[in-house]
Amino acid sequence: MNVRLFALVAALWALPVLAQEMAVYKIVAKDGKLEPALIEVPAGKRFKLEVTNEGKSAIEFESKDLKQEKVVAPGAKAVLTINALKAGEYKFVDEFHEATAKGKIVAK
Repeated sequence: MNVRLFALVAALWALPVLAQEMAVYKIVAKDGKLEPALIEVPAGKRFKLEVTNEGKSAIEFESKDLKQEKVVAPGAKAVLTINALKAGEYKFVDEFHEATAKGKIVAK
């Protein structure tokens, strides 16, 4: 097989893999609240959570269900990669404002 033809076939075969980037879901923390409080994701697919802190104090994004924990400084952002989830509900909180900053991810 011609080397150029082989390279072309290999490149075309790889295109679907490159096109499947992970979905990004955004959460904003501000004034003791997390928005949105409900995020729906497809079950069985990896995704990213982008947590932005628009408040004046640090937050701690925590989810025992997702096995994730991250302190985010005021004005900063953190990106967490979440492995594929089984169908179900997965709770998260801002541990520094646990009484008011709660949410959940629903994998369907």
